[in-house]
Amino acid sequence: MDIQVQDLIDKIKKDGVTAAESQAAEIIKKANDEAKQIIANAESKALEAQKNAKAEAERLEKASVAAIAQAGRNLIISFRDGIEKELAAIVSSEVAASYNADVLKGLIPEVVKAWAVKSEADSIDVLLSEKDCKALTDAFKSALKDKVSKGLEIKPDASLSAGFKIACKDGSAYYDFSADAVSDLFASYLNPKVAEILKKAVAEG
Repeated sequence: MDIQVQDLIDKIKKDGVTAAESQAAEIIKKANDEAKQIIANAESKALEAQKNAKAEAERLEKASVAAIAQAGRNLIISFRDGIEKELAAIVSSEVAASYNADVLKGLIPEVVKAWAVKSEADSIDVLLSEKDCKALTDAFKSALKDKVSKGLEIKPDASLSAGFKIACKDGSAYYDFSADAVSDLFASYLNPKVAEILKKAVAEG
């Protein structure tokens, strides 16, 4: 009887240990599986974060390069515009200064005579700045007295600062030899040259 009780106790202990070991193994397996899943998730998130960080870095780099390039273009354009403005001012000043009394006295009669060959002398007017008109009218009337006698007129034009215009009385056509017109002509030639010089300088730099 005592032997049977002992056997029963031993069996209960054995079954309990086996069940405990089985449960422990199941718990360990489950813990391992969960750990692997956590690690896998963490690695996936890390890779995604790395990918996003790389993409953002590339985007910022491209944006920075584009911003620097645009800033460079803006600087060159601003510099070019500044040079063109300075050159235009110099040209305008020099052209206006070149239209002194002696130049006008020699130039205007020649231009009028050349145009009069192609058109009626009495159909044109010579337009001068108010200052030049006042100072030079007598000289022009003397130099162009045969044209004046046929109707040519010498008139002041408030829009002129220097130089002159020769115009048909009916307003159908005119030649513009004003300082502004001649300056614009020179500037239109200089501006492409300035742009070309700057482009070459940038390329060589």
